[in-house]
Amino acid sequence: MPYIVDIMSNASLAPRLENPLVVAVAYDGLCTFEFGLVVEMFGLPRPEMGDDWYRFAVASIEVGELRATGGVRILADGGLDLFEQAGTIIMPGWRGVEHAVPDALAQALWRAHANGARILSICSGVFVLAAAGLLAGRRATTHWRYADLLAERYPDIAVEPNVLYVDEGSVLTSAGSAAGIDLCLHLIRRDFGTEAANKVARRLVVAPHREGGQAQFVERAVPPPHEGKRLSPLLERMRTELRQDFSIATLAKAAGMSPRTFLRRFEAATGTTPAKWLLSERLAKARELLEQSALSVEIIAETTGFGTAATLRHHFRQQLATTPTAYREMFGGEKALQTA
Repeated sequence: MPYIVDIMSNASLAPRLENPLVVAVAYDGLCTFEFGLVVEMFGLPRPEMGDDWYRFAVASIEVGELRATGGVRILADGGLDLFEQAGTIIMPGWRGVEHAVPDALAQALWRAHANGARILSICSGVFVLAAAGLLAGRRATTHWRYADLLAERYPDIAVEPNVLYVDEGSVLTSAGSAAGIDLCLHLIRRDFGTEAANKVARRLVVAPHREGGQAQFVERAVPPPHEGKRLSPLLERMRTELRQDFSIATLAKAAGMSPRTFLRRFEAATGTTPAKWLLSERLAKARELLEQSALSVEIIAETTGFGTAATLRHHFRQQLATTPTAYREMFGGEKALQTA
């Protein structure tokens, strides 16, 4: 099996954004963090992005003032009728996987999708999309805690428990709460290109694209402090010397451990093996160069430790379901597209 990647996409070249209105769904018991990140991504004025940036509104599924986690009170811009105007609708979590989804909400989402709106969910919001019938026969993800339950309740959904988000074109789902940031940045990248997504990520002080899946967060997100101190310099060395072939014996010696102990502690700290971690870093660097530079695929392959363009293409097809050239056409900035 290939190592876990954080993107599973059927998207082709970034489409022209015909309807910029993003509608966030609000409900009693609203998940404050998920809702807040949607507002941050799509609801803030961003004059530096020009006049074609997103417009934003909040649609409530209930009448009157809503309660949100943490004691916050919210008054929405309107009701479910806003879905009729939306180009994108985002379900920022749900008040609980044990809570039934109102028929009116499910039907409104279905109609909006049928009329061309894109529907996104963050974390437990996937259960709303599933109840609306939008995920039947599609791939989807959610927080690792809910993945088994989602698969059990909806066997017609291909649940991907180890990715950060899944892009099925007009329906997109994300894993746990913070993975919503990854999904929203991915949508911005689709709509406006890599440079726009990078600008938003820079404003948020987050990585524009995270490698790896959520499996590394299942048991613990942070390695034990003493392991972090011992392995961090080694990880940085591997990251900056991607052309090198690192054997387990060499890495274990550098870490001051036996090979068996090193492998065990490396996986505890990173959630993966040295070979898969290094492959992930090489792919990340290759993607960065494809997005931001005019270097040829051959030079990028050599620079990132793949050796040959054929090997780079093999791993792109295996891990990302695309080719370096297609990736550059989709995500490359102006400079990257000026290749010979």
